[in-house]
Amino acid sequence: MTEPRHAVGGGPALFRLVRFWSRRWSNQAFTGSSPEPDDDRRRVQHIQVVEAVAAALRTGRETTVTDVAEQLGLDHSGASRMVRDAVAAGYLAREGSADDRRRVVVRLTDSGRELSAASHDWQRRCFDQLTASWTEHDRRQFAGYLERLADETIR
Repeated sequence: MTEPRHAVGGGPALFRLVRFWSRRWSNQAFTGSSPEPDDDRRRVQHIQVVEAVAAALRTGRETTVTDVAEQLGLDHSGASRMVRDAVAAGYLAREGSADDRRRVVVRLTDSGRELSAASHDWQRRCFDQLTASWTEHDRRQFAGYLERLADETIR
Protein backbone atom coordinates (compact mmCIF):
# COMPACT_ATOMS: atom_id res chain seq x y z
CA MET A 1 0.00 0.00 0.00
CA THR A 2 1.36 3.41 -0.97
CA GLU A 3 1.65 6.01 1.74
CA PRO A 4 -0.26 9.26 1.09
CA ARG A 5 2.03 12.10 -0.04
CA HIS A 6 1.23 14.35 2.91
CA ALA A 7 2.09 11.61 5.43
CA VAL A 8 5.72 11.66 4.28
CA GLY A 9 6.15 15.18 5.61
CA GLY A 10 7.41 18.40 4.14
CA GLY A 11 11.06 17.37 3.81
CA PRO A 12 10.89 15.60 0.46
CA ALA A 13 8.67 18.33 -0.98
CA LEU A 14 11.06 21.01 0.27
CA PHE A 15 14.03 19.32 -1.38
CA ARG A 16 12.11 18.72 -4.62
CA LEU A 17 11.52 22.48 -4.74
CA VAL A 18 15.15 23.25 -3.90
CA ARG A 19 16.37 20.98 -6.69
CA PHE A 20 13.84 22.38 -9.14
CA TRP A 21 14.69 26.02 -8.45
CA SER A 22 18.43 25.61 -8.06
CA ARG A 23 18.60 24.28 -11.63
CA ARG A 24 16.36 26.98 -13.06
CA TRP A 25 17.27 30.03 -11.04
CA SER A 26 20.50 30.77 -12.84
CA ASN A 27 18.76 30.28 -16.19
CA GLN A 28 15.88 32.64 -15.36
CA ALA A 29 17.40 35.39 -13.23
CA PHE A 30 17.72 38.44 -15.43
CA THR A 31 17.22 36.41 -18.61
CA GLY A 32 17.89 38.33 -21.74
CA SER A 33 20.28 40.86 -20.30
CA SER A 34 23.35 38.92 -21.37
CA PRO A 35 23.89 36.71 -24.39
CA GLU A 36 26.85 34.80 -22.97
CA PRO A 37 26.40 31.82 -20.59
CA ASP A 38 29.59 32.78 -18.72
CA ASP A 39 28.16 36.27 -18.15
CA ASP A 40 24.93 34.73 -16.81
CA ARG A 41 26.88 32.46 -14.47
CA ARG A 42 28.99 35.39 -13.28
CA ARG A 43 25.85 37.48 -12.69
CA VAL A 44 24.35 34.72 -10.54
CA GLN A 45 27.58 34.52 -8.56
CA HIS A 46 27.49 38.28 -8.07
CA ILE A 47 23.94 38.01 -6.75
CA GLN A 48 24.95 35.20 -4.41
CA VAL A 49 27.92 37.09 -2.98
CA VAL A 50 25.95 40.35 -2.65
CA GLU A 51 23.20 38.46 -0.80
CA ALA A 52 25.80 36.81 1.44
CA VAL A 53 27.37 40.18 2.31
CA ALA A 54 23.94 41.69 2.98
CA ALA A 55 23.04 38.77 5.26
CA ALA A 56 26.32 39.03 7.15
CA LEU A 57 25.88 42.80 7.53
CA ARG A 58 22.50 42.24 9.18
CA THR A 59 24.38 40.83 12.17
CA GLY A 60 25.65 44.36 12.81
CA ARG A 61 29.30 43.40 12.44
CA GLU A 62 31.79 44.19 9.74
CA THR A 63 31.80 41.56 7.00
CA THR A 64 34.88 39.63 5.94
CA VAL A 65 35.55 37.08 3.22
CA THR A 66 35.31 34.43 5.95
CA ASP A 67 31.74 35.58 6.66
CA VAL A 68 30.92 35.31 2.96
CA ALA A 69 32.42 31.81 2.83
CA GLU A 70 30.27 30.80 5.80
CA GLN A 71 27.10 32.25 4.27
CA LEU A 72 27.68 30.46 0.96
CA GLY A 73 29.05 27.20 2.35
CA LEU A 74 32.31 27.63 0.46
CA ASP A 75 35.95 27.41 1.36
CA HIS A 76 37.82 30.67 1.90
CA SER A 77 39.54 30.64 -1.50
CA GLY A 78 36.27 30.16 -3.40
CA ALA A 79 34.61 32.98 -1.47
CA SER A 80 37.68 35.16 -1.98
CA ARG A 81 37.46 34.70 -5.77
CA MET A 82 33.74 35.55 -5.75
CA VAL A 83 34.36 38.66 -3.63
CA ARG A 84 37.24 39.71 -5.92
CA ASP A 85 34.99 39.37 -8.98
CA ALA A 86 32.14 41.29 -7.31
CA VAL A 87 34.57 44.06 -6.35
CA ALA A 88 35.83 44.22 -9.96
CA ALA A 89 32.21 44.43 -11.16
CA GLY A 90 31.55 47.30 -8.76
CA TYR A 91 29.05 45.52 -6.48
CA LEU A 92 31.33 45.37 -3.44
CA ALA A 93 34.14 47.48 -2.03
CA ARG A 94 37.06 46.34 0.12
CA GLU A 95 38.26 48.56 2.93
CA GLY A 96 40.22 48.41 6.14
CA SER A 97 38.38 47.41 9.27
CA ALA A 98 37.44 50.19 11.66
CA ASP A 99 38.06 47.76 14.53
CA ASP A 100 41.29 46.09 13.42
CA ARG A 101 43.59 47.66 10.83
CA ARG A 102 45.01 44.23 9.94
CA ARG A 103 41.63 43.04 8.63
CA VAL A 104 39.98 43.77 5.34
CA VAL A 105 36.21 44.00 5.25
CA VAL A 106 33.72 44.20 2.40
CA ARG A 107 30.68 46.37 2.03
CA LEU A 108 27.95 46.80 -0.56
CA THR A 109 28.29 49.62 -3.06
CA ASP A 110 25.29 51.47 -4.50
CA SER A 111 25.44 49.07 -7.47
CA GLY A 112 25.47 46.11 -5.07
CA ARG A 113 22.39 47.42 -3.29
CA GLU A 114 20.68 47.92 -6.67
CA LEU A 115 21.56 44.35 -7.71
CA SER A 116 20.18 43.04 -4.43
CA ALA A 117 16.96 45.04 -4.82
CA ALA A 118 16.51 43.76 -8.40
CA SER A 119 17.10 40.20 -7.21
CA HIS A 120 14.51 40.58 -4.45
CA ASP A 121 12.00 42.01 -6.93
CA TRP A 122 12.51 38.99 -9.18
CA GLN A 123 12.12 36.64 -6.17
CA ARG A 124 8.85 38.35 -5.20
CA ARG A 125 7.55 38.01 -8.76
CA CYS A 126 8.42 34.29 -8.73
CA PHE A 127 6.58 33.82 -5.43
CA ASP A 128 3.58 35.71 -6.77
CA GLN A 129 3.51 33.57 -9.93
CA LEU A 130 3.91 30.31 -8.04
CA THR A 131 1.10 31.13 -5.61
CA ALA A 132 -1.16 33.05 -7.99
CA SER A 133 -3.99 30.52 -7.67
CA TRP A 134 -3.86 30.54 -3.86
CA THR A 135 -6.03 32.62 -1.58
CA GLU A 136 -4.44 35.74 -0.11
CA HIS A 137 -4.67 34.12 3.34
CA ASP A 138 -2.77 31.03 2.16
CA ARG A 139 -0.14 33.16 0.41
CA ARG A 140 0.48 35.25 3.51
CA GLN A 141 0.54 32.21 5.76
CA PHE A 142 2.99 30.35 3.51
CA ALA A 143 5.18 33.45 3.20
CA GLY A 144 5.19 33.73 6.97
CA TYR A 145 6.23 30.11 7.35
CA LEU A 146 9.02 30.55 4.79
CA GLU A 147 10.27 33.65 6.64
CA ARG A 148 10.16 31.76 9.94
CA LEU A 149 12.05 28.80 8.50
CA ALA A 150 14.70 31.08 7.00
CA ASP A 151 15.04 33.11 10.20
CA GLU A 152 15.40 30.00 12.36
CA THR A 153 17.77 28.25 9.97
CA ILE A 154 20.02 30.97 8.61
CA ARG A 155 21.67 33.03 11.27
